[in-house]
Amino acid sequence: MITNKYFKAMTFFFIFTVVALAGSAYAADITAKMQARLPAIKELKAKGIVGENNKGFLEFRGAPAKENIVQDENDDRTEVYATIAAKQGVTAEVVGKRRAEQIASKAAPGELIQNPNGTWNKKN
Repeated sequence: MITNKYFKAMTFFFIFTVVALAGSAYAADITAKMQARLPAIKELKAKGIVGENNKGFLEFRGAPAKENIVQDENDDRTEVYATIAAKQGVTAEVVGKRRAEQIASKAAPGELIQNPNGTWNKKN
């Protein structure tokens, strides 16, 4: 079972990596926004409203919320993946798929995860 402390540590590691790779005030701003919306995203995941797709983005699986949290998060992830891709000499799609694998491996039980083959399952 994934603990809240472990989840926070892994999230901090990912965000720290983003800031270290980007090395700018703008990256720090994205990091702050992502951290601020994390509790709301965790709640949406726990309710089954959103899941993590196999491309590294949030996707509505239940009734869409009126909030822009999911779109804002995906927009920031798009920028983060592009920044990492440029530093690593790969595409943003490759970075997103790698991130999707990390997210899936660390997801809490019951969260919706899209497998590489496109099917959706709840994490055990």
